[in-house]
Amino acid sequence: MRKTKPPVGWEHVKNCFPVPNELLDFDLPGGSIAVYIFLLRHADRRTGQCHPSTATMAKNLHYCRNTVASYVRLLEERGLIITEHTKIITKNGIKKNGSLLYTIIPLQEVMEQHYEQQFNALERTTERRKAQAKLAEQLGA
Repeated sequence: MRKTKPPVGWEHVKNCFPVPNELLDFDLPGGSIAVYIFLLRHADRRTGQCHPSTATMAKNLHYCRNTVASYVRLLEERGLIITEHTKIITKNGIKKNGSLLYTIIPLQEVMEQHYEQQFNALERTTERRKAQAKLAEQLGA
């Protein structure tokens, strides 16, 4: 079997990772895609988890912290990530809030859930129309 050559310009690229094409099917603003890619880049490949601070993301992406936080909320609402609060203990023994723990949900699972929700909504609409038709038939009879 013959090996194919990488695309032109990719011969010397070592530190890169693929971004799923399905990400563009979610109709997200560019900033939220940038935040998702940042999280994807820093995530552990086995667990899909990472914990960069909002300040770190804001600095690297050239956004303000509130903007990054709103994009994180949007990604969470769309089901692409899950966030969990963490706690840290300082050297003095004081408990403080840590940065969020982000878990990236595989896009295949997100897409399956999205399609299931669409199917259920379509099913409910069909049932509603049948009930309306039956009611109209009863009232007309």
